[in-house]
Formats: sequence, C-alpha cells, structure tokens
Amino acid sequence: MARKRKDDGPDPIVKEAQERFQRCQEIEDEFRRRFVEDVKFANGDPDNGWQWPDQIRNSRDGDNRPCLTINKTRQHNLQIINDAKKNKPSIKTLPVDGAADVEVAKILDGIVRHIEYNSHAETVYDTATESAVEGGIGYWRVITDYAHDGSFEQEIFLRRIKDAMTVYLDPDIESADGADAKFGFVFEDITKTEFEAQYPGEEAKDVNFPLDRTGNSWIDKDKIRIAEYFRKAAKRDTLVNHPMRGPMLLSDLPEGAEKEALAASPDVQKRDVVVPEITWYKIAGNKVIDKKPWPGRYIPLVRVVGEERFIDGKIERKGHTRNLKDAQRMYNYMSSANVEFIALQTKTPFIAAAEAIEGYESEWSRANLDNLPYLPYNAFDEQGNPIQKPQREQPPVGAAAYLTGMQTAQQELMMASGQYQEQFGQPSNAQAGVAIQARQRQGDTATYHFIDNVARAIRYTGRILIDLIPKIYDTKRVLRIIGEDGTETFATLDPEQKQPVMMENGQPAPDEKGREGLDVQLIYNPGIGRYDVTVEVGPNFETRRQEAFNALTQIMSQDRDLMKVAGDLLFKAADFPMASDVAERLHRTIPPAILGEGPSPQEQDMQQKMTQMGQMIEHLSQMLQDAREGKDQQEVNIKEYDAETKRLQALGQPLDPQLVAHVATQVVMQMMETGMPADGSPPDPMQQQPNQAPPGAFFTSQPSPEQ
Repeated sequence: MARKRKDDGPDPIVKEAQERFQRCQEIEDEFRRRFVEDVKFANGDPDNGWQWPDQIRNSRDGDNRPCLTINKTRQHNLQIINDAKKNKPSIKTLPVDGAADVEVAKILDGIVRHIEYNSHAETVYDTATESAVEGGIGYWRVITDYAHDGSFEQEIFLRRIKDAMTVYLDPDIESADGADAKFGFVFEDITKTEFEAQYPGEEAKDVNFPLDRTGNSWIDKDKIRIAEYFRKAAKRDTLVNHPMRGPMLLSDLPEGAEKEALAASPDVQKRDVVVPEITWYKIAGNKVIDKKPWPGRYIPLVRVVGEERFIDGKIERKGHTRNLKDAQRMYNYMSSANVEFIALQTKTPFIAAAEAIEGYESEWSRANLDNLPYLPYNAFDEQGNPIQKPQREQPPVGAAAYLTGMQTAQQELMMASGQYQEQFGQPSNAQAGVAIQARQRQGDTATYHFIDNVARAIRYTGRILIDLIPKIYDTKRVLRIIGEDGTETFATLDPEQKQPVMMENGQPAPDEKGREGLDVQLIYNPGIGRYDVTVEVGPNFETRRQEAFNALTQIMSQDRDLMKVAGDLLFKAADFPMASDVAERLHRTIPPAILGEGPSPQEQDMQQKMTQMGQMIEHLSQMLQDAREGKDQQEVNIKEYDAETKRLQALGQPLDPQLVAHVATQVVMQMMETGMPADGSPPDPMQQQPNQAPPGAFFTSQPSPEQ
C-alpha cells in the first residue's frame, strides 16, 4: 500500500522556489522562446528547413517550388566557436595578502588543471560556448563527488549542461559573471521507474504539484521533472581578532570559556559580518526529497553570455545568430528563386517543319527525356527539295537580378557579422599581406566580446574552485598536480599545518629563493591566506610550443652558430620521439656561463685577480724559502770545510800551502757563483791535488818508515 503523506500545505522552501521560478519566467519567457528559434535557425539544413517560416515553407512545398537552405550562418558562428577552442583561457592564481604564498599559488594552479583534466573541461567549455554563440547563453556547473567507487575522499568536478534552457539563475544579479546570485534552478527529466528507484518510498503519482505557473506540470505520463534548487541565505556572525590565531569567525570557535571571553572582552577587535550560506535542495512536485549544505560561498552555476541588455524590465539577450537571420533568409530566397527561374521552366523545344520529322515523331517526342545518340530527320521532301533541319532555341539564362541579390545577401551577412572573406580563407580585394591581416583583425575584433565572455566565465569558475579547494580537500592527502606543459607531479596537502608551506620535518620552509635545489619534500596548506584568479587568453601550450619550434627552426637555419648555444631549446619545443633526449645532451655541451649557471663576468674577473695574487704570493714565498735554505747551506758548507781542514791538520802532515790556497779559491768561487756545490757537499780537497804524490810519499800505498 502506498505511503500517504499528511497534507500540511506546501513546504515553505517549495513555496519560495515557486515564487522565484515564476519571477524568472516572467523576465526570461520572451528570451527563451527566441533562444530556441535562434538555435534552430543556426542549425537549419535542407532536411529540417528551420531557416524558413513554416507557413512559407509549407506553401512552397505544396506548389512544388524549390525551398533551398544554404546555411552560411553556421560558418560565421563556427568561426567564433573554433577560435575560442584554439584560444582557451587558462586560470592563473594570484596571492592577495601577506599570509598567501607564491608557491601555494602555483600548487593551486596545478590542482585547478587537475580538476579540469578529470572533468574533460574542454568539452564542458565548448558546449556552453556553442550555446552562447548560437542562442545567447550557455551554462556549466561545479559539483563535488567521491574520487572513485572505492574512496571516501571527495573531489571537485566540472559538468557540462547540454540544454541551457534547463537552468534558471537569479535574474536580479548585478555582477556580469553572476557571482552575487541568490538562487538558481537546474531541471532534469527522469522516467517514473528511475524516480521510484532513486527515491524509495516516494511514488510518482504523488508528485503532482505544478511549479510551472504556465500549466506545464512537472509530471507527464512518461517522465517526472526534478528541480535542483540552490538557495543562498545570509548568516550573521562576528569576526574577532584572536590574539593567537588572527582574524576568525566567532562561530568557528568551540563552545566554552574562550569563546565567551572573546565575545565579552572590550579589548578584542571585533565586528559584525554577513557570511553567505548555501543549501542545495532537490524538489519533486510539492516535496523536498533531498537537501544538503553546499560548502562554497558561490552558487555553483556558471553562465556564458553572448550579448545581454535589460530594456524595459525585460532581458534582451542574444547570440551571434540573431543579426544574421534576415541576410540569411534573403540569400535562401534569392537562391531558390534563381533555381526556380531556370530549373522549373519548360525545357527549350526544337523548332522543326512537320515534313522534317515525319516518320520519326516518337524519337523527337522523347528528345528532352532520353539521351539518344542521334536524331534522324527528313533532309528532302518528295520533290527532292532540301528541308531545313530542326533547330533548338537558346536555353534560358539565370535572371541577373537573382544573382545580384545573392551577392548582396552575402555581403550583408559579412557586414552584419563583421567577418569578411579573409576570416574564411577566401580571396578578396585586399591583396597585400598587411591589408589581409588588417581585415582579419577587424573581424576578430568585431566578435571578440564572445571570447571575452567565455574568459569571464572561466575566471569565475576559478574563483569557485579556489574557494572550494580548502573545504573539499580537508584531510591530509597526496594530490596530483598538472603543470602548464601537461607534466604530472604530486604534492602533499595538509589543512592542519600552521603555515602555508612547511618542510616534511615540521620546520618552516625557506623563502622562494632558498627553496631552489632544496631536496626536501614540502607540504602545503591552501587554506591559509587569500588568493584571487585571473585568466590568460591565447593558444594552448601545444600550439605555442609548435609555434616556438617553427620560429626557432627558421632562426637557427639562418644563424647556425646559435645552434651551439640554444640548440637544446629547439629540441625541447619539438614533439617527435627522443627529442627530449637530444635536448638533454645538447644542454650538457653548453658552457655554464651561457646557461646562467656559472659565475657572472664580475665574479669571473674577481676570481682571476685572486688567482693571480695567489700565484704571486706563492712565488715570493718560494723565493724567501730558497734564500733561507741557501744561507743555511752556506753555513753548513763552511763548517764542513773547517772540519775537513782540521782533520787534515790532525794527520800530522802539513799540506802544500799552494794546494790549500788553490782549493780555498775554488770553493769560494763556486759558492759565489751557485751558492753551493752542485751535489750539496763541500769539495774534496784530495780531488784538487796534483796527480804526483807530495814529498814524503803522502797518501801512497807505500808503508811508512815506522812500518
């Protein structure tokens, strides 16, 4: 038996949602009708006929008249859409206050790229861009979910919204990006069976309260419409300047004496603040079937606008298609009329005398239907007189007015869009390269507001992500970080640490310059400090790398010496296999001074001077040492010479005075010339004596008289 719900009247949240939804409809009803028309027109083709009003198309079809669709509008739209794909804005995080850290900002950039990678963000952004260009608005959303089926950790994801008409955002927003929205709706149609499977105890037949005031109930025979309702409320709180922890909300302190003392103390700086508090509800009919708090401070619905104005209390919002519709219709009309003028005329007949085709009537009657190889005719009459051969009249030509009208319509398409032949690669009257580039820039400028609006939406997405990251990644974990070039690294986040960056040993990390070459793992807390985001619009990294490779190749082909000092940069920009290996080898051959890794020229000059001074000091020290050693050796030699002289005198045989004088003279001369004998010992007086023996057979082998 079905569970019955006591009818106590509509839920206050449902009633509030109904009132807000009705206000959205009152303001956006006309725009949404035109949005559908514009999107259908932009995607019109010969089969669906969406570029023709139904009444005219039905009338022409009934009369078998051509009703051509030559869709040039789509090419003008695709020019903007594909330009946005090639120049995707990238989110860049900036520190705002003194507590923020540049290194943490880089980590936040890597986390944002990680979220975009996991979410297939290129598809998310492209879907909204196409919708904004064609119809005037597109959306995507930010959600949180578990990282995978086996995880208790939450991750942040971006999700595309295929149909922009399923979203309603607060129409009273003041900011262009919608950051101040107080509420938002997202609709989803699901089958009754799926509804009852997702929400046991709820029966589809009980979902019968129409939120839509126009009478379009949220339930039909096959599907039920579910509404997600984001509601922002203002929560009043007190900001206190904690003596130890700095500025913080009073509600963040646990109940106790400290909280009461801070609230009551007149010496503690404090002020009243309003903190946004967002709650997510899921509504089916007149019931709230699910609810939970949303951790962020922004409604997680991001809008991309084409062109938007408020006129007489109504939204005038449109895309690129709206201003092209009349010129496109004109082209279709003129093209159809030209074809009708030529193709639906009676085919040009032959003019022939009856005698000329007599007997061949069947062949000539099918001449405009069958491709006959020849047509026979009677060349002579019965009297032998020649008969003029049959002649075909000149075929009809296209009316010049229609061709001129087609050309005019094409020119008006370009004038309405601001996009000329140069944007589409077509030849034009601008022949010089400078003139062609100037026309291309004019076309890009005329439609740049669409690219700028996409960049604004992505910047707002960055603000949502930077706000959510410290709240969702609220446990210590290792997270993948993706660099601008796509390289993957890992970083440790710890929301409990007291500094934005610390070393793994618990010590504060050095400043940014001191971290270079530091072989210690750093741990980051993205919740400390304030950060903001900006966006950079331009080609993606792969496109810029290819452009750099082409430019370096051209430059180095003209200056081959540059290859010796910058060849590693060329191969770093290449994307073929083993290019990085070649770049690494070339890098090792480049002098450190060129790489900026060696000493500066001033340091090199100082080192050279210090080396020269060291060599000079060493030379002088050696000279002093040599002089001291020479003096000492002279004293030793003199003492040895004196000892030898005394030894000889002790032998009892006086030396020849002439020999002694001769030896002494030689010793003195040698010492004056060299400072010492060649072998470092005093000269042997015996070697200086004459070959003949002295008198008395001194120093001979003969025995003495005593022997």
